[in-house]
Amino acid sequence: MRRDIRLFWWAGTCDALGSQTSGLVLPLLLLSLGRTPAEVGAVAGLGAAATLLLGPLAAVPADRGARKRVMVGAALVSAAAMTGVALAVRSGTASMAVLLGAVLVERAATSCYEAASLGTVALVCPPSEHQRVLARLQAGERGALVLGPALGGLLFQAGRWLPFLADALSYAVAALCIRALRTELSAPRDQLPTDGGPRRTWRTLSAEAGAGVALIRRDPFLRLALVWIAAVNALLVALYYTTVFALEDHGRGAAGLGLVLALAGAAGLVGALLAPRLAGRRSPGSVLVAVSWLLVPPAAALAAARDAWQFGLLFGLLCLLTPLATVALQARVIQVTPPGLQARTGTVLATVSGAAAALAPALAGLAADRAGSGATLVGCAVLLAVLALHVTRAAPAATRGPGEEPA
Repeated sequence: MRRDIRLFWWAGTCDALGSQTSGLVLPLLLLSLGRTPAEVGAVAGLGAAATLLLGPLAAVPADRGARKRVMVGAALVSAAAMTGVALAVRSGTASMAVLLGAVLVERAATSCYEAASLGTVALVCPPSEHQRVLARLQAGERGALVLGPALGGLLFQAGRWLPFLADALSYAVAALCIRALRTELSAPRDQLPTDGGPRRTWRTLSAEAGAGVALIRRDPFLRLALVWIAAVNALLVALYYTTVFALEDHGRGAAGLGLVLALAGAAGLVGALLAPRLAGRRSPGSVLVAVSWLLVPPAAALAAARDAWQFGLLFGLLCLLTPLATVALQARVIQVTPPGLQARTGTVLATVSGAAAALAPALAGLAADRAGSGATLVGCAVLLAVLALHVTRAAPAATRGPGEEPA
């Protein structure tokens, strides 16, 4: 078990580190090739759309027992796409069509990998280890978020093709780690969905793809988790972009933003490492309520911040708190989701959260243009308070187990 957990951690961390390494420099590469900011934004938007659309489709074969094959195949496809980008940049033949095609292939394959990976924790470790393993996985992703951009910048200075080669190597390492897992990455046969016979209709296929949505609609805790994860992710992204606008208004520039990102990344890493100890002995409902209310004061205080270190400390406090709730939520989601629906249910949560986060920058920019960055920060804090009120009312009933009386 521990060997497989380590391999799964290395796969996820290497994947995240490679993606952060190349993700930072891709816009710089496009701009250096004479592309406009609008074209750079279009490439990013198309990549995000591919990620959101294909994940739910890949979750179906993963839940039907092909989890390992989907993950290994998707990682190899991503490795091939990034190798193509590295070779094209190295040879000087990196046209816009080549880069766009490779990025879309890589994003589509990555979405399939991420969808199939959901539910793996429930298969490689017992329920008593879920929170600890989830916290370590999140710590690896947070660490990659801190180290990846710095590594990408250094490699980009040495050679513009090197960050993409590093990303390709990270995907190859992830494929090897998943291939080496000894655990059978599929639910027991009696818990797998039926195949619907040799002639499966479109209605059957759509019902399979929408099984995660149906489960979330029926389960009050999953509905609460969906609302909380989507709302908090969107508001954190909005707070981040509004912080960028505020730093620009106060003349702090790129150096101030770098300080904010460094403090936020370090705080998120610490929060992920502390999550099992601080949240493991409490019910998911109590953790969710406490964290929801604790997020409100630092979000409101951002409106009064002026220096970069003030923004960094307050945003870091937000990033320190959120892993406590997300680890508790993810562990509970695994427990209440049937084994044959892990990937599809997790993909619905991730897709809705990703869509909300994708809309947040545009809404934050519109609000900052109309009302100013300070008012936008206050508005985000008010929305966090509304979310905390909703969680306080809904959490006791949603997190109560079968047959339990309210506390």
